[in-house]
Amino acid sequence: MSDEKRLPVKSEDEHGTAVEVAEPIPDPGLEPHEPRITDIDPKAADRVERQVSGMFGLATLLVIGSCVAYFAIPRDSIIEFGPLSGNANNMVIGLCIGLALFLIGAGAIQWAKKLMVDEEISEERHAAHSSPQQIAEITEAFQQGTAESGFTRRKMIRNSLIGALGVLGLPAIILLRDLGPLPGRALYNTIWAKGIRVVNDVTDRPIKPSDLVVGQLVNAAPANLAPLQEESAVEYQNAKAKAAVIVVRIKPSEIRTKPGRENWGVDGILCYSKICTHVGCPISLYEQTTHHVLCPCHQSTFDLADSAKVVFGPAARPLPQLPLAVDSEGYLVAQSGFHEPVGPSFFERG
Repeated sequence: MSDEKRLPVKSEDEHGTAVEVAEPIPDPGLEPHEPRITDIDPKAADRVERQVSGMFGLATLLVIGSCVAYFAIPRDSIIEFGPLSGNANNMVIGLCIGLALFLIGAGAIQWAKKLMVDEEISEERHAAHSSPQQIAEITEAFQQGTAESGFTRRKMIRNSLIGALGVLGLPAIILLRDLGPLPGRALYNTIWAKGIRVVNDVTDRPIKPSDLVVGQLVNAAPANLAPLQEESAVEYQNAKAKAAVIVVRIKPSEIRTKPGRENWGVDGILCYSKICTHVGCPISLYEQTTHHVLCPCHQSTFDLADSAKVVFGPAARPLPQLPLAVDSEGYLVAQSGFHEPVGPSFFERG
C-alpha cells in the first residue's frame, strides 16, 4: 500500500510574493506498522506457505482433470439437478477449469497478504518522465520487491505456481479437437463436374441456350444439388454455398475473352460463381449496359464481359468462371468443375 505526501499549497499575497498556505485538513500521516503473525512466527509462515502451495497444486490437478474428463465422459452424457440439466462433459470441464482459476487467484491473494512484505511506504510526486537515477532506483526497487516477495526464496510456492500456470494451457490445446476434422481439399472443390446440367435456382429446370435472351442474368445451380437436400440439410447448404452460379448472355462481339477460355461460353452465354471473392457474399445485381455485376455487401464490382475482372471495390480476384457446353439434348452443362477455388481467400490459398 502506498500513500503520497502532500506538498505545501502555494499562493501569492497582495504584493505578488509566493507564500505557503497550510492545508485545510492536516496530513494524518501513516499509521504505525503492526507485524503479522507470519512476520514473527516462522511456523505460521511455513503453514501459510504449505496452504498456498496446496492451492496451486490442487489447481494443477483440476486442470489435468479437465483434460481427462474431455476424453472420459461421453459427449451425450447428461447431468440432472432436479428440474435443471446440462451436458456432463461441458459441466465437468467448466467446473474443473473454473475452480483451478479460483484456487490460483486465492493462493496469490493469500501469498500477498500473509507472506509478502506489507510495510506502507510513501513517495513524493515527481515528473512524468524518469531520469537515469530514477530508472536505477526503480530497478533496484523491483529487485528488492522480488526478494521481499519470497518468489526466489520460497521454492515450494514458486514451483507450484509455475506448475499450475504451466498446465493451464492444456485444456485450450485439448479443446482444439472440437473444431472438427481438417477441411483437406474440400475448400478447393465444388459439386460441379463434367456433364452436370445447369438448372434454374428457383424452378430446378435445366436451362437451354434458347431460354436466355441477350442482357438476361439467371441465378443457377448444378443439377446434382437438389438430391442432397433429401440426404442431409447440412450437406445441401454447404454444397449450395459453394456451387451457386450466375448465367448471363452477352453479345459475343462485346465479350473480351481471356486467353485459354475461347470455348468456355456458348453463343455469348457465360457462367460465373455467384460468391464474391471478397468475403463470400452472394451477388446478382446486374447492369446490362456495362455488363457489371455488383456485390451488395461492400460494392465490389465485376465486369462479366471481361472474364469477371474486378473494376471496383475491395475484392482482390475475379469471379471464377465455369466452362460451359451443350449436351446431346441441347441443355447447358459444365465442361468441368471450377479451375480455381470459389469464394474469399482462406489460409492455404493466400
